[in-house]
Amino acid sequence: MSDANTVPPTYYNSCYRHGVDEKRRVQIPAKWRPEADGVELTIILWPKHQAGTCLRVLPPEEMAKLKTTIDAMPRGDASKGVLKRLIGSGSVQVTLDKAGRICLPEDMARAADIKDEAVAVGLIDYFEIWNPDRYEKVKAADAAFAPEAFKLMD
Repeated sequence: MSDANTVPPTYYNSCYRHGVDEKRRVQIPAKWRPEADGVELTIILWPKHQAGTCLRVLPPEEMAKLKTTIDAMPRGDASKGVLKRLIGSGSVQVTLDKAGRICLPEDMARAADIKDEAVAVGLIDYFEIWNPDRYEKVKAADAAFAPEAFKLMD
C-alpha cells in the first residue's frame, strides 16, 4: 500500500553550469530543490579530491547519515573527534531563496576558487559545486577510471 503523501526521493543527477552573482548566490537546478520551503541543505568544504577543493552539498537525510557514520566510529579513534570538529566547524546550513539560489559563504567560495561561474555536479544522493576549471580535471580523471569503476557493477 502506498501513502499518497509520500514525497518521492530527490536524485541529484546531471551537471549544470551557472553564473555566480556578486553576492555569491548560485542557482540550484529546479529538479534538485527541496519540495518543502525552509529545508536546510548543508554545505561542507570538501578537500578530498586531487583536483582541488569543492563544496559538497548534503540534503538533511545525507547529513544525518554522515553523522551516524562518524558516531559509529570507535570512541578512542582520534579521527572521530577530528572529523566532528572539521565538519562541524567547516560546514554551514543554507536554505534556498525564492529564486532557487543558495548563497555560498565567502570563505568557502574562496577556498573552492568559485568566482563568476560554478558547476553543480550530481552525485545521485547529494551534489557538489565546483570551480569549472577544477571540474574539468575531475571529469578527465573520472573518465580515465571509469572502466575500472564500472567493473564493480553487475
